[in-house]
Amino acid sequence: MTQDEAWNKHYRDYAAFVGQNSRCPSKHHQEERQLHSWWKQTRKQLNAGTLRPDRAARFKELITLAESNRHVNQYK
Repeated sequence: MTQDEAWNKHYRDYAAFVGQNSRCPSKHHQEERQLHSWWKQTRKQLNAGTLRPDRAARFKELITLAESNRHVNQYK
């Protein structure tokens, strides 16, 4: 599997997870940790400016999706 294929697989898996569960993957659940780590690493690359432009554009779409499904504190 090439790096592009792996990145695209993680992208699709993350988008599918958010779509199915209406939340982002958690670092506290073992089965979700890999997706959470991918998100965190990719976000660091985006902020540092080292993420390829084509991936950056797609990742920004994923950020929009994640923001629309953000956790809301029930005690506010």
